[in-house]
Amino acid sequence: MTRFAWKSAGAAALALSLLGGTAAFAAPVTDATVAFLMPDQASTRYEQHDYPGFAAEMKKLCPGCKVIYQNADADASRQQQQFNSVISQGAKAIVLDPVDSTAAASLVKLAQSQGVKVIAYDRPIPTAPADFYVSFNNEGIGKAIADSLVEHLKALKVDPASGGLLQINGSPTDAAAGLIKKGIHSSLDNSGYKILAEFDTPEWAPPKAQQWASGQITRFSTQIVGVVAANDGTGGGAIAAFKAAGVDPVPPVTGNDATIAALQLIIAGDQYNTISKPSEIVAAAAANVAVQLLSGETPKAEMTLYDTPSQLFTPAVVTQENLKAEIIDKKINTAEELCVDRYAEGCKKLGITN
Repeated sequence: MTRFAWKSAGAAALALSLLGGTAAFAAPVTDATVAFLMPDQASTRYEQHDYPGFAAEMKKLCPGCKVIYQNADADASRQQQQFNSVISQGAKAIVLDPVDSTAAASLVKLAQSQGVKVIAYDRPIPTAPADFYVSFNNEGIGKAIADSLVEHLKALKVDPASGGLLQINGSPTDAAAGLIKKGIHSSLDNSGYKILAEFDTPEWAPPKAQQWASGQITRFSTQIVGVVAANDGTGGGAIAAFKAAGVDPVPPVTGNDATIAALQLIIAGDQYNTISKPSEIVAAAAANVAVQLLSGETPKAEMTLYDTPSQLFTPAVVTQENLKAEIIDKKINTAEELCVDRYAEGCKKLGITN
C-alpha cells in the first residue's frame, strides 16, 4: 500500500466524519475556482504533502473545479498580493494558511465582503472568524511533545536540580505556534524541570533556531538536559548547534511534522521525538469543507475556536520505540526512504530493513 493510498483511505474516512457521515451534497458544485494559499517553504510539507492531498481530494469531489496554488515564502505582503490575485481570478473559496495570523484578519473580511468563503488552515485567524478552521490540535501537539520528553527524562532519572530545558517556539506571527507554545508550557510549567531560556523563532527558520541554541549552549553548557522544539526544523537547528559545539551525546530534542530528516535523526538517536500528522488528511478535509461551503451546505464542526467552527485532528507522537509501527507499518514512509547511508545501521537496530 503506497503512502498516498494510505493517506487517501484515511482522508476518506475523516471526510465522511466531517460531512456528518455522508458525501452527498444537496446542490453539488461542478466548476468553481478554489485557492490553496500556503505560508512558507521552510518546511517541505506544503509542496510534498498538503497541496498534493488537497488537489487530489478536490479532483475527486469536483473534477471540473480549478485549484490555484500559491506559496508566500514567509512574506505576509506577498500573501496579501496572492490573496487579492486569486479573488480577481474568480476564486469562490480560499483555503488560507496565514504567514501572519493577525494580518490575515483583513484578508478574511475582504473575502467575505465579496461573498468568498475562507477556510483557515493549520494556523487559526484569531481576530476575524473565518467560515471554517481545519487543523491538527496544535495545543495538544505542544503538550504531547513536552509530556513525552518529560516522561523520558524521568525514566532516565535525570534530576531536575541538575539543570533545565531550552524551549524553542515557532514564529511569533503564527497563531498556531502560539497554541503549540501554550501546550508546551501546560506541560513544562508543572513538570519539575525549569525552563532555562525560551525563544520565538522568526519565520520558523531553522538557521535562526540554530543560532539562538548556539548562544544558549555557550551560556548554560551541561545544564541543558533537553530541548522542547516546536517543529522538526527548529529541533534540527538545535541539534546542529549541539553537534557544532562538540556536545556528545546530544540532549534529547523534540520535534513536530515527521519530516524525513527528523525521522532519520530519530533513527540515529540525535532527536528524541516528533509528531506524525499526515497532512494530506487535513488537506482532504479542507477540500471537503470548501466543496460543502460552495454547495450551500454547513460543514459539521466538532468545536468552535476563535468564534470559528472547527475540526481538529489528533496526531501521534513518534519515538524510536514506535517509529516502525507509526511510520513504516502505516506506509507513511518506506524503509527505502529512511534507511540510507549512515542511517542503515540504526534501522537494523530498530528492526527496520530495506
